[in-house]
Amino acid sequence: MASQNMDPAAATASSTAALKGSESGGSAARGSVSKRLQQELMTLMMSGDKGISAFPESDNLFRWVGTIDGAQGTAYEGLRYRLSLDFPAGYPYQAPRVKFVTACFHPNVDEQGFICLDILKDKWSALYDVRSILLSIQSLLGGNLKLLLRRSLYHISVFVWFFCFK
Repeated sequence: MASQNMDPAAATASSTAALKGSESGGSAARGSVSKRLQQELMTLMMSGDKGISAFPESDNLFRWVGTIDGAQGTAYEGLRYRLSLDFPAGYPYQAPRVKFVTACFHPNVDEQGFICLDILKDKWSALYDVRSILLSIQSLLGGNLKLLLRRSLYHISVFVWFFCFK
């Protein structure tokens, strides 16, 4: 399972670059990432998924701007959130850095807009794409907010009790 996140060309490229004494392997890897991102852009545009979109920011294919609409029947209904997606040179074998640009009040989003979502951290897989990332974040916002807030308040009250009354 871990092999899906290992770049099969990385070992070959690094040994080839070391033999040649140049960085030509880096530009080839960057080209394959660009090709992957172009394919993902086309897939996302053709998917027809409601409430999600993303496009490269100006001419930089490694930095995208995404939008997510709040799901109907949730506290986020009628809201549109803007996100930034930064893709590392090791993408898709390394997760992109995704954060909310628009302020989002959710227990899984910190003050800087960074998202606590397992698929963006330790559960990342090279099989994920921009579409699956955006749908996962949209789903995260569609969760039971009252239950999440209740759990957060519980953890805060335990923390306060532990440090104030112990």
